[in-house]
Amino acid sequence: MAFAEIAGMILRAAELAFAAIVAGINGSYLHDMDRLNVDSWYLSRFIYTEVVAGISIFFALIWLIPFSGSFIHYPFDLLVSILWFAVFGLIVNYLNGTCGWVFNWTDINWTDVTVVGNNLCSHRKTVIAFSFLSAICWLASFIVGIIWVRNRTTRRYERRHWRGSRV
Repeated sequence: MAFAEIAGMILRAAELAFAAIVAGINGSYLHDMDRLNVDSWYLSRFIYTEVVAGISIFFALIWLIPFSGSFIHYPFDLLVSILWFAVFGLIVNYLNGTCGWVFNWTDINWTDVTVVGNNLCSHRKTVIAFSFLSAICWLASFIVGIIWVRNRTTRRYERRHWRGSRV
């Protein structure tokens, strides 16, 4: 089933790219907050986001290598998808309307490269968008894995033809 292999590789590449974007933006924010000596308890949701992005980068890189064993990890794909949905919810909850409606993308700009200024809302909304996209990709990878495993397993009633019956 070539569709599953191609779809799996495309999804893994997208998962890798989205996790790298989230890790880069979030890591930059954590670095700036570390220089300001912000308490780590305040930054816990961002540390969690960085850990989930790191886990996603690691496993997406490993499973990007095309071999059939990469499809049997579909339960882990569901787990990582749930982790990404949790990241999405944590960051949306963190904004709490301070940057306007979460899905209003008109205020995203990249003219100011500092994290501490007005660009903070742009960074948070970018993390929200790519964490949601990553969650969807991991969920789609889970579904592709289920389809691949289901098509590869032999069913008991399909093993013998009627000519080979023992009756």
